[in-house]
Amino acid sequence: MRRRTFLLAGLGAGGAFILGWSLLPTRQRRVGALPMPVTDREVALNGWVKIAPDDTVTIIMAKSEMGQGIHTALAMILAEELDCDWSRVRVEHSPIDRIYNNVSAIVEGLPFRPESDGRVARSTKWMTAKLVREIGIMMTGGSSSVRDLWMPMREAGAAARAALMSAAATRWLVPIAECTVRNGVVSHGDKRLRFGELLADAPQHAAAEFSLKDPQQFTLAGTSQPRLDSAAKSRGEAKFGVDVRLPDMLFAAVVMSPSIGATVATLDDARARALPGVRQVVACAGSKWGDPPAVAVIADSWWHAKQGVEALNVVWAPGPNAALSTDTVLAQLRKAALQQGGVAYGTVGDVEAALAGSAQVIAATYEAPYLAHATMEPMNCTVRVRGDGVDVWVPTQVPGLARAAAADIAGVSETTVTVQPQLLGGGFGRRLEVDFVAQATAIASAVPGVPVQLLWSRENDMQNDMFRPACVSRLRAGFDLTGAVTGFEAHSAGQSAFVGFGERTSAFGFRGTPDRSGGDGTWDQPYEFLALRSSHDSIELPIPAGMWRAVGHSHQGFFVESFMDEMAAAVKRDPVAFRASLLTSHPRALRVLQLAAEKSGWGTPLAPGSDGRPRARGVALHASFGTTVAEVAEVSLAADGRIRVHRIVAAVDCGFAVNPHIVTQQMESAIVYGLTAALYGEITIRRGSVVQRNFQQYRMLRIDECPVIETHIVPSAESPTGVGEPGLPPVAPAVANALFALTGQRLRTLPLRPTIIASRA
Repeated sequence: MRRRTFLLAGLGAGGAFILGWSLLPTRQRRVGALPMPVTDREVALNGWVKIAPDDTVTIIMAKSEMGQGIHTALAMILAEELDCDWSRVRVEHSPIDRIYNNVSAIVEGLPFRPESDGRVARSTKWMTAKLVREIGIMMTGGSSSVRDLWMPMREAGAAARAALMSAAATRWLVPIAECTVRNGVVSHGDKRLRFGELLADAPQHAAAEFSLKDPQQFTLAGTSQPRLDSAAKSRGEAKFGVDVRLPDMLFAAVVMSPSIGATVATLDDARARALPGVRQVVACAGSKWGDPPAVAVIADSWWHAKQGVEALNVVWAPGPNAALSTDTVLAQLRKAALQQGGVAYGTVGDVEAALAGSAQVIAATYEAPYLAHATMEPMNCTVRVRGDGVDVWVPTQVPGLARAAAADIAGVSETTVTVQPQLLGGGFGRRLEVDFVAQATAIASAVPGVPVQLLWSRENDMQNDMFRPACVSRLRAGFDLTGAVTGFEAHSAGQSAFVGFGERTSAFGFRGTPDRSGGDGTWDQPYEFLALRSSHDSIELPIPAGMWRAVGHSHQGFFVESFMDEMAAAVKRDPVAFRASLLTSHPRALRVLQLAAEKSGWGTPLAPGSDGRPRARGVALHASFGTTVAEVAEVSLAADGRIRVHRIVAAVDCGFAVNPHIVTQQMESAIVYGLTAALYGEITIRRGSVVQRNFQQYRMLRIDECPVIETHIVPSAESPTGVGEPGLPPVAPAVANALFALTGQRLRTLPLRPTIIASRA
């Protein structure tokens, strides 16, 4: 009653305004608040496309290109609706504007099951989309880029096409409905006008009514096209963050706190300052943006700066985490996983009653370690602190947050900060953080007016990551006398990546906020259980944690899909048939599973390899970011006990595949990245310090270990969904399940380390 009285009292002038605002449609995402920068007589037809007199079409990119091919896919969507000449298309980074805020990633991150379509879900998503359009962030992440811009890019292209057609129709004095567009030319009978010839009149027709194409009319979208960035990257011409070169630029290297929470006790920089090329030594206290205490050396080259860092004599005060270790952290997580704490994100029926009445109950505990992102390009950022603002050149997934961090550290208004995004040499969630931007700004502030490029060494990068949180999960399942599943329960515990990210990058306190991302991959799967309880307990820990490719799905996929195989074994069912029996109301997921089984030859004998070692198959199915992927792995054990993965067959339903070649590339990328984590990935902490320093201790999958990867895309007319991350979660369980089929050994901890060599295949 008190809550109701409060709400009614709030419906005064402000409350009525909020209510009225909530009923209005979401504001358009075609035209930005500021004019689009143009050059060479270009004309901007909206916030997404510019055209030059020579018919060059520049498509504006609000998403970061980090190897996932997004600049090509998004350009194809707009070019399809515009009907331009694809050979005349180029791309350009967008400015920072609200129309470029990522709406989809936030809306799809709400705690609703994928099939939820009730009034509460619809209204919550509606309101969230409206809010994020106004106060959200520009972001590339969550496999959301195509989902987020599928309609805005189509509408922008269609609106520009309509403006050009209207301009031509007005010039010819003919009905616009009689005009056609193809390959950058507007036609009416034997009359022809190129796009570039209509630019003088086109802006006056920007409000022309437009309609979207029927996807069955698409001629570009849905086809495999070479990526726009491939040629430049092949020739070494593409410019990444580390390639930025500016007049009079200096370089910075850093030494950072050797243990979590350590601070500088004393600093002797005399030897460093005496070295050739060294210009400055700068002590950085660290900031709220996540950059730890550090000492930087600014020099004429990065090599000189690195030599200066090695000459520093820094004594560190250890801080409060000197005794911290991953052993004690995992013990804490194991204890929490055995209790019924946290938040239940998915419930169906009464699980306790279902399990209590079951003829058979099985249980298992699974674990996953902390992981580093290990991007090929280490963290870097170039900053020039001017008297009236800041210029930033940075490979980032969040240009708006990069601007905010630079403004905060430099003590200036965000309106005086310019950010020029660069190509990313890998992101995987690491470049959602702006700790390195804050640090670069603090360092550059020591030499006003001079651009300074900060580049972390691999050791800096590995030991000062925002790590994928470790997680422990306890799973239980019950069966009746016929072997049918009566109930399924999953309870996990881990550090919150979302809370840590929120604390570092916003003005709001996130501590104690429920974080569904850690439990993603349990409650949101397509399996149909009569009784279900999925819960996750977010544990506060001092280890820097952040978003990692596939986030919670990256470990929950391993937990759930390995346990699904345990469930199938408990009732003596074939793993594929067992899963299929739980997908009767989810035909799309069932089709993915069946396609992977069919293409992999599931159920047929698997001959030993050329080395004579027996092989076995394992299967896993997982839904994430709107996409369902099934994978079948063929595995053997080498004579020395090493796991060898020979072949992975993947089936994927990602809705309409804008560029099937890019979808295939992303499945391969996620599988390789996931295999690295499954076989080798582990960050350990001892006495407050990260043990792994470089790739000698943090192994990557090597080229001679990469399996044959086959990707099969399910044809679909549904709207596109994510492809950057969904290929990763099924990898580890498919391999683990194959290993079980091969040896009878069930591995429940990542990375996978067999303790026996003999096989039973």
